[in-house]
Amino acid sequence: MTWAPHVTVATITERDNRFLMVYEEADGKKVYNQPAGHLDPNETLAEAAIRETLEETGWTVELTGVVGVNLYTAPSNGITYFRTTFIAHPISHDQTRSLDTGIIEAVWLSYDEILAIKDQLRSPMTLQIIEEYRSGRRFPLSVVG
Repeated sequence: MTWAPHVTVATITERDNRFLMVYEEADGKKVYNQPAGHLDPNETLAEAAIRETLEETGWTVELTGVVGVNLYTAPSNGITYFRTTFIAHPISHDQTRSLDTGIIEAVWLSYDEILAIKDQLRSPMTLQIIEEYRSGRRFPLSVVG
């Protein structure tokens, strides 16, 4: 059997100094995360990021860059995730759209609010990538093809 990490995407979407986050139930806990999910067959990483953001938040976004590509092995299940995090600009919101199963709500949180709920973040990568974004880490979309 060949080992392979799970390919995932996420978006950092900032508006008025607040970040678009999802409050969700994962592994029996209620946690906060960026809009994120798995790559589907025949889909580009960018398409997956746009789709996952819409499905989890109701927001249509435009991707403007990439913050980074990270590996994370979840202690809860031992799965390694290969995650590309995009920077997105919010375009429009569909308040009537049903959100993905497990998503309780989409919320806009300031950096200080995120720090205050640090123990409720889905993984350490959630805060790490926000801090990398806040430090100015930016790459063009072309780095992921």
